[in-house]
Amino acid sequence: MKTEILDAVESKSLKKDIPHFEVGDIVDVRCRIKEGDKERIQVFTGTVIARKGRGINETFTVRRIVDEEGVERVFPLHSPNVVDVQQVRSGKTRRAKLYYLRKRTGKSVKLTQKPGKRITIDE
Repeated sequence: MKTEILDAVESKSLKKDIPHFEVGDIVDVRCRIKEGDKERIQVFTGTVIARKGRGINETFTVRRIVDEEGVERVFPLHSPNVVDVQQVRSGKTRRAKLYYLRKRTGKSVKLTQKPGKRITIDE
């Protein structure tokens, strides 16, 4: 009984148009930032290293390197502050969580691109 009521309440807050992205993909996350009475959209680009949760509790973690320092942000997928998630590149992985990337720096952080998803430029 309780779960039916909770599901009914949660379903109103769930987003309908969630883009498909997986762990290992490089994504652009557009966030709504409020500063005083102003509002702007900020883009956070990085590698998805984890996804967890179900329904309204679903979150994903994005990691990037800024000034040789690792920065991770956890975004709730159905948050109204997350405007858009756009996949830039798909990475090939064999794990569900990529926490091992935290120990890596430089070129070893890059993941190989999935076959069949290569971008070709015609000359």
